[in-house]
Amino acid sequence: MNDETGWFHRRGALAGEGWESVVDDGIPGWQHTGLRIGVLEEGTALAVDEGGQERIVVPLAGSFTVEVTEQGVVSTIELAGRRSVFDGPTDVLYLSADATATVRGSGRVAVASSPTTEIRPTRRIAASETPVELRGAGPSSRQVHNFGTPQALDAARLIVCEVITPAGNWSSYPPHKHDEHVPGHESRLEEIYYFEAARADRSAQGADAAFGLFSTYSSPAGDIEIDAMVRTGDIALVPYGYHGPAVAAPGYDLYYLNVMAGPDPEREWLIADDPAHAWVRDAWASQPIDPRLPFAAAGPHGHDNDDEHDEGGPR
Repeated sequence: MNDETGWFHRRGALAGEGWESVVDDGIPGWQHTGLRIGVLEEGTALAVDEGGQERIVVPLAGSFTVEVTEQGVVSTIELAGRRSVFDGPTDVLYLSADATATVRGSGRVAVASSPTTEIRPTRRIAASETPVELRGAGPSSRQVHNFGTPQALDAARLIVCEVITPAGNWSSYPPHKHDEHVPGHESRLEEIYYFEAARADRSAQGADAAFGLFSTYSSPAGDIEIDAMVRTGDIALVPYGYHGPAVAAPGYDLYYLNVMAGPDPEREWLIADDPAHAWVRDAWASQPIDPRLPFAAAGPHGHDNDDEHDEGGPR
């Protein structure tokens, strides 16, 4: 299986069951993570009823009401949402593996998932609670929303965050991997990248042409190669290999949602840089964070220029 036939998918290529895109174990070689992208209009609904899966509902654009059924009890949870993925954090909802749900509202919504038999409590995470982190420096500056990382969320296996990269900047850099179990140093994690791009001036004119670039290449764990222009709705799957950079083209901001889980007993986000490029980190110490950041950030945020491994590496 190579990049174009199995690991990279254009918007809509994975459509099914009323969803714009569905990533699940029906894709050969894929087993630990899932993602659904839905487009809703007022008065329509999408069912989130996969059994034995923990999930995080993430509004991409718009606001949503989620009706949750768990152990016979029905509750309604409001997710205030946002205008677009470039307008700061959003409310998200962690759904227990014991719950089913129906999502209603208007806009675009993502549902990240991972199979598990462990039960963690359903929990709404408000936008104001989301840890917002500014990473890298200079042209490698980016913004990370860590609502679904081990430090922020009690989950069984699932690790989810989102990254905004200002026009012209690089993220997921230096290239790195997480495909070996090396206790304390590297964890095995499948990873999904879901992309959106927009004109930096937010003009609607020519917005469909907005793009970035994304690369993945082989490691000892397996052969893979992705070198793609990425636009809104595109999805890259990373079962193994070095991945990065994700580059926002000049004039266009780039967003991606990362979904990770793996077979290791610990829920850890540990990465190994490509040794050929790891030296790049040293240059960041003398560079400031890009002044365009944060993007409408709500809640706590911090800088981490010296050691990104504490939060899982170069998102």
